[in-house]
Amino acid sequence: MLNRIILIGRLVRDPELRYTPSGTAVAGFTIAVDRPYTARQGERQTDFIDIVVWQKQAEVCHRNLTKGRLVAVEGRLQVRSYEDNQGIRRKAAEVVADTVRFLDRPREGEKAPEGAAPNQEGEFPEPFGQVVDFSEDDIPF
Repeated sequence: MLNRIILIGRLVRDPELRYTPSGTAVAGFTIAVDRPYTARQGERQTDFIDIVVWQKQAEVCHRNLTKGRLVAVEGRLQVRSYEDNQGIRRKAAEVVADTVRFLDRPREGEKAPEGAAPNQEGEFPEPFGQVVDFSEDDIPF
């Protein structure tokens, strides 16, 4: 069986970082991914996909990503059930990321991702990408 997803999209909001009671970092953000076709009116439709990142990768994403940044995410689809405030049973689908690659350069005034080195003119190489990769052993579940 195979459960693998690769997405490229822009962050809808800044990543939110929190810690589990045991101290494990977890961050969540949503990316907007355009569908590969246009609607009848000629406009592209967009899907908004929730992403979850764990441990050091969560902290790196929280420190370096902001709304509007372009990222590639590779991971697996996870569907979970929960009960909302009104007691109604709901389902949520999200991508648990194994790899997050930063695909664009920081905008004016933003700091560059960790490990990025500008060239002699102070610019970042094109295309700019940083991989944060973790093995299955790093994921706490």
